[in-house]
This record gives sequence, C-alpha cells and structure tokens, in this order.
Amino acid sequence: MPFAFTYDVPIDEDFYGKIKEGLGPEVPQGLITHIALKLPEGGLRYIDVWDSEEDFEHFAEDRLHPVIHPLLEEILGVVPAEPEQVALSVIHVWGSAGSFN
Repeated sequence: MPFAFTYDVPIDEDFYGKIKEGLGPEVPQGLITHIALKLPEGGLRYIDVWDSEEDFEHFAEDRLHPVIHPLLEEILGVVPAEPEQVALSVIHVWGSAGSFN
C-alpha cells in the first residue's frame, strides 16, 4: 500500500540544494514522487509518496540522514528533532517519471 506524507521544514532553497547534491541523482527505491514547495511564509513543504513506509524508512536511514545530519550540525551545532510528519491517504497518483528544477 502506498505511503504518503507531508511535512514543513524551516530551510531555504540553498540548503535544499545542498541536500539534493549530497543525495545525488539516483532515485531511491520505492519513491513514487517527492515534491518540494516554497511556502509564502518561509521554509519548504515536502510532499512524498512511496511504495511503502518501509521504503521511506530505509531511504531516510541509509541516505537522507547521513547527508542532512552533518549539514544541520554544521549550521545549527545540533541535529534537531525530525519535523512532524502528517500522513496522507493516497487515493490516486498520476504523472510521468522525471524531474525538473
């Protein structure tokens, strides 16, 4: 069953670019789509859809955290708690493979 969530992060586009660079171009196993949106009040909102929650957890532990934790520690001096994840119920996913910046 697909696993979808959204969460808001208090970072800017430059910081997000460093995360993208650290993750590299390889699409993680199980990722259906990842959308990063700029919020009018500042920060970014992520919307993710994965094949399963387990696929996301593997990605977070194996690829995301090793990239983002050192960046956060460098900027903030600490690794803050994970942002609150808001689960979403998937009804339909439609689109084409690919990405744009």
